[in-house]
Amino acid sequence: MAVSTDIVATWRRPTQVMRKLLAMGRREDRALAILLAACLVIFIAQWPRLSRESYFASEGQAPLEAQMAITFFAMLMIWPLMAYGLAGLTHLVARLFGGRGSWYSARLALFWALLASSPAWLLHGLVAGFIGPGPALSVVGAILLLAFLTIWALCLAEAERAAEAEVAA
Repeated sequence: MAVSTDIVATWRRPTQVMRKLLAMGRREDRALAILLAACLVIFIAQWPRLSRESYFASEGQAPLEAQMAITFFAMLMIWPLMAYGLAGLTHLVARLFGGRGSWYSARLALFWALLASSPAWLLHGLVAGFIGPGPALSVVGAILLLAFLTIWALCLAEAERAAEAEVAA
């Protein structure tokens, strides 16, 4: 199935999609590709906001190109490293509560939740760019946060209840 179809399916049945992803076997290259795709989409979602900030910038602020470069570096270099650390931390916490998943399954749950919530990231970026700060941005930000946390929690729960937990992942 296509990734876009899986993203839509995740909004309806996140545990089934996570189960399918886990059934594909342990593939670090797939997990990394999912993470980088998510980070790239989130970076693209920032463009309208960055453009708006640059347009309304006061004298002496960094130009749009500099802001784009900084955001690109943060999204595709820093965020992936932080995501790996966060996934490991959540796996340790899940183990304390009886989780039987693997390090890989915890990573995949977080990475997939980031990619699956990408439509909300794109909407948030559009609202930030075209409407700007205000109630609309706050509502869309709350929807984004709720969607991401819900998808991540359900995917992580499915990943940690995996019966065939990998021992040395």
